[in-house]
Amino acid sequence: MQMSIAGFEIYKGFLNRKACQTVLTALRGVVRQAPLFVPVTPRGQQMSVRMTAAGDFGWITDRRGYRYSATHPEGGAWPPIPDPVLKIWNEVSGVTRQPECCLINYYGEGARMGLHQDKDEAGFDWPVVSVSLGDDGLFRMGGTERGGKTQSVWLESGDVVVMGGAARLAYHGVDRIRFGSSSLLENGGRLNLTLRVVT
Repeated sequence: MQMSIAGFEIYKGFLNRKACQTVLTALRGVVRQAPLFVPVTPRGQQMSVRMTAAGDFGWITDRRGYRYSATHPEGGAWPPIPDPVLKIWNEVSGVTRQPECCLINYYGEGARMGLHQDKDEAGFDWPVVSVSLGDDGLFRMGGTERGGKTQSVWLESGDVVVMGGAARLAYHGVDRIRFGSSSLLENGGRLNLTLRVVT
């Protein structure tokens, strides 16, 4: 089922259980090469999510600021974006250009992501595609100005969101997860993938 909320195109149940498992298996290979790490904001605060990435670039944050990097914080290039993940982009993005970054965020119990814009890319003509795996997450969507009206929807495992057009620079975040609501991840939690064109 497809729905549109504040310009966000939401594909409910886009991936079935088998497809989710295929993507998860591919991601395990990524994490073996580029382990999850705890990002630190420029103010020195640890974020509640753990993250890694695949592709030509990964998004990182530390005392030096928010930015894309061609290397993992521990050194070495990021692994390639797995084919099952690229397949999702090709089916929903509506563009032929391929993503250069697949950011992987892991939400454990109590983790959240405050309202933010995705604006560290060189341009904003390309959509951001978000894929949910595992536990349900309460996804909040706003407009392009901070402090405006927001709407929320529960994203379940297999749901895909496309943020393009008017929603490309809209504020969005994850208020909380229903820890243990899915059995996809052996130890619980939620994985969120965001595919982006960087350059």
